Amino acid sequence: MAPLRVSRGLGLGALLALAACVGPTRQGPTPRPAPTPPPARPQIAVPVPPAPTPANAVAAGLKPGPAFASLPTGQRPLSAALTAFRLSCPALVRRSDPSGLTRPADWQPACDASVSWPDTDAQAFFARYFETAQVGDGRLFATGYYEPEIAGSRVAAPGFAVPIYRNPGDIIEVDLGLWSQELKGRRVRGRIERNRLVPYYERGQIEDGVLAGRGLELAWAADPVELFFLEIQGSGRLRLPDGSVMRLGFDGQNGRDYVGIGRLMRDRGLLGPGETNMQGIMAWLRAHPDEGRAIMRENKSYVFFRELTGAGPIGAMGVAVTGGSSVAADPGFVPLGAPILLDADRPEASGLWIAQDTGGAIKGANRVDTFWGAGADARTIAGGMSARGQAWLLLPIGTLARLGSGNGAAPPRP
Repeated sequence: MAPLRVSRGLGLGALLALAACVGPTRQGPTPRPAPTPPPARPQIAVPVPPAPTPANAVAAGLKPGPAFASLPTGQRPLSAALTAFRLSCPALVRRSDPSGLTRPADWQPACDASVSWPDTDAQAFFARYFETAQVGDGRLFATGYYEPEIAGSRVAAPGFAVPIYRNPGDIIEVDLGLWSQELKGRRVRGRIERNRLVPYYERGQIEDGVLAGRGLELAWAADPVELFFLEIQGSGRLRLPDGSVMRLGFDGQNGRDYVGIGRLMRDRGLLGPGETNMQGIMAWLRAHPDEGRAIMRENKSYVFFRELTGAGPIGAMGVAVTGGSSVAADPGFVPLGAPILLDADRPEASGLWIAQDTGGAIKGANRVDTFWGAGADARTIAGGMSARGQAWLLLPIGTLARLGSGNGAAPPRP
């Protein structure tokens, strides 16, 4: 209520009369309080389903890229990529392509020409027989792997107590696409138990001896941490007590999902700045053996090996991979054997590579794992490799037109 203004000269009687007028003269009924509204019921949030992950390169989308001759090709000579491409050709012209991009016959002209093409003119070869394409958004993420060398023995002996297992032979792989078109391209691995397919033994069970006593020990390692990282690489060398070398190659996996322990350790605050690389992870695992053993077991994936007696290491195409020229990629997005050009923020990773391998953690478009060979330098580069940039896939001339992607505008370079 606004304040009552009183003019000068107004007498006391008038004030009293005025007060009587404005004051309450009788007691009215007590007003009822407004009804309290019922409490609002909580609304159940309906989660938005995640966007489906493209199944292959065709589903991810394909755009034509710039002419190969206009793109930077890095510091390494292209002759190494041409040599690696030649090695891939016998398999390339026979194998089916789950990416949906190419047919075996598409590669025949380039493979035929590569036989006699001079290494000194490799750039002209790739410019003549290939066109570039961007898969999805083209955003590259590249890591590195190498051929590690660890201490080991062919027989169990003091100081060599960690078994390295060969493929047990009882892993069943099932193609789910045989049952449903919606599951086409998806596979699971397991074992038979009481007439049922169940998941195969995980890392912890295998390390606790569930496979012991079956004669599956291929060799014995000295250090469980080194063996763990040899599994991640997928192949490696054992330096035996007499100084000789035993080469190990990938011979299967237990079907369990791969879990990168580096991310787990980073998210838990176990690794400081500059320690989220292979060297930092290994140092922490050795400094905390009990906790480290438990963390390694959170990666339930387990890799089996066989002895290699020829050239190696052998990639998923069945040919030897080459340091500085071979990459692992997801075959659903990169045809195995295809060249792929990386324009990365790490100069070591930039250049032309040949997709000759796969990896359990290498999934999706524009995700590659660069191979660096063996030795201390390879270990240093691979262990610290984390590069981003742009990826261009090289496809046989005419592929884009056949797929209906040949009329789009070339995307600008980032």
